[in-house]
Amino acid sequence: MCFFGLALISINSYAEYYVYKHSDGTTWYSDRNLPADNYKLIATIGRPTASVSCTGSISGRAKDHAPIIQQYSDLYGVNQELIKAIITVESCFDRYAVSRVGAKGLMQLMPETAKIMGVHNVFNAKDNIRGGTRYFRQMLELFEFDVELALAAYNAGPNAVKKYNGIPPFQETQGYVKKVIKHYNSFTEAES
Repeated sequence: MCFFGLALISINSYAEYYVYKHSDGTTWYSDRNLPADNYKLIATIGRPTASVSCTGSISGRAKDHAPIIQQYSDLYGVNQELIKAIITVESCFDRYAVSRVGAKGLMQLMPETAKIMGVHNVFNAKDNIRGGTRYFRQMLELFEFDVELALAAYNAGPNAVKKYNGIPPFQETQGYVKKVIKHYNSFTEAES
């Protein structure tokens, strides 16, 4: 099944759909892969993100975005290895990643968060990393630079962290914090 055109369509967020740009400039929405000779994949909607799509070298994927990560890590005073770790867990450096709840891009920004952070194009790596790093810095400040609480807030929202006065008892959030810390340690060891 293919959909043609630029109109917005309602798509089941649990299925996987592809957005292609045809060589003639038109946009196509499809539930199957289209031939690469005429169609360029520009997004995938509803697919699982990091846990399924992460293949190949993480350090290689991270290297492609290193200058942008360094720029905004320096600007917002956040450890760049920590930002790499967040991106690894959030999207595995897939700038077109879309979660089943609507988080988008490298740092998996929710639409409202992206809007508040001034992100105009969540699929633009620079815009997404800028907004995500700025938001994470706000979480660090809010939770007195406790990295684990800031990570929990990035994942579950600051109100959940406040409500439980710590990392919320959500399996996803607890696992998220552990995974980010694990990747952070790996990136830090690789740099030393």
